[in-house]
Parts: sequence; structure tokens; C-alpha cells
Amino acid sequence: MEINQTDMQYSHALAAMRTMDYLMIPDELILRALHNSRLVENLRDFEVNVFASLFTIQYFEVGELVAELDDSLKDALMILVEGDVEVNAMVGNESVLLHLKAPGDLARIISFIGGNIVDISARITVLRKSAVLLLQRSRLESLLHTHPSIVYCVMRNLIQHVHGVARRKNAENIELTNYVYRINGRY
Repeated sequence: MEINQTDMQYSHALAAMRTMDYLMIPDELILRALHNSRLVENLRDFEVNVFASLFTIQYFEVGELVAELDDSLKDALMILVEGDVEVNAMVGNESVLLHLKAPGDLARIISFIGGNIVDISARITVLRKSAVLLLQRSRLESLLHTHPSIVYCVMRNLIQHVHGVARRKNAENIELTNYVYRINGRY
């Protein structure tokens, strides 16, 4: 089996992204978070490695309160690797609370997709020592000419994720309405 220069380049990038100062995140945790997020669904192994090389890792300590990520990562998608993080965002005039507790949980989707179309401010509260993957939109867009199938699959998977969240929230709303108004004789 021959390993070409490109494959080596991506494996080095993946190895480099798991270390930061004294902390190390094993590749298995990173790959598990990516697979749990379902963003890499329908990607081949080498495409997953290319995609994984685009991420940076951010570490948070317990009790840390981050008002907003720095400007260079404002349009970054966040994927929990390990830990427990709460994201409280103001999207327009609406408050949104996300609790990231399982590896692969996603946050900052609107910022990632929409950029500056919607006024969004986020506050991140760290409940347990945590590590997250951050993907800048510009880094994913850099694959448009070299690996368009990766960009297509990732964006399709992201839209399917958002659609699933909307379906679950709609089902919860219907269930609550049924409970409050005692509809369908189930309560």
C-alpha cells in the first residue's frame, strides 16, 4: 500500500490538531465527535481526514465564561469533543439556549451558515472541563475547488441536522399543546 504526499500531509494535520500545551485529545475522540455530529456521513475515510484537518481545537476550563469567540472565529461551527458547555445566544431578539453535553453536539450553526446576515451574540458557559472543534466557514470554503464533494456532503448533512432539530421541536410543541388543551384524549 503506497502512501502519497497528500495523505501524509492530512495525517500530520490531524496529529497536530490534537495537541495543545499540556493537553492531548486522542484521534479517536475527535473522530467520534465528527461521526456523532453526522457531518461526515457519506464521506470516505480520506475525505474525513481532509475535513478533520480543517478544524482547530479550543479548550475551556470549568467556570470559564466566554462572551464571544475572537473575531477570526466568529463564523466558526462548534462541535463538542468532550465536556459540558452551555451556549446562550441572542439571535435577533430571540434567546436560544443550547446545552452541549454529548460528543458531536453542534453549536453556532447560524453564524457558520449565515455569517453576518443575522445579528447574533453568544455567551459560552463551561460547566465541565471541555474541548471543542471549531471550523471556520472560510476553511471549509477553501475546499470548493479541490474537494467540492466534501463541501457538498458536509453542508447537506448540516441542513439535515437543522431539519431534524426543527422536526423534534415541532413534535415537542404539538405534544405540549395536546397536554395543555387535553387534545386527542391522551392526558
